[in-house]
Amino acid sequence: MATLTAAQRRQHDRQAYDAFLAACPARKVLDRISDKWVTLVLAALGDGPKRYSDLSRIIAGASQKMLTQTLRSLERDGLVSRTVTAGVPVRVDYELTDLGRGLHAVVRQLKEWAEGHIEEIEQARAAYDA
Repeated sequence: MATLTAAQRRQHDRQAYDAFLAACPARKVLDRISDKWVTLVLAALGDGPKRYSDLSRIIAGASQKMLTQTLRSLERDGLVSRTVTAGVPVRVDYELTDLGRGLHAVVRQLKEWAEGHIEEIEQARAAYDA
């Protein structure tokens, strides 16, 4: 293998993490965070830790299985932490990690944008379908 110059290494590193390239591992991250349940969980946890039951109430329509899978995947990715407190019953809290808080700002803006522009989108859809 040939020795690379610093400039060549930087160029290689930029290409290695270019989400437009099929083999880029960042695509897996984009796939994860573009999921609607992930977006809603991250948005819901933005104002502090929540119990599973709180998240279930806040995020209407999420099945128990889907919410559990989403929380586990976010925990695996280091975006959410899970804290178990012994007691009767056992208390489990979910909270954004530092990494998750960094993503929360973007997710919150995306959620707010969707809520603020839904009427325009519905009008565009109706016009297109007509």
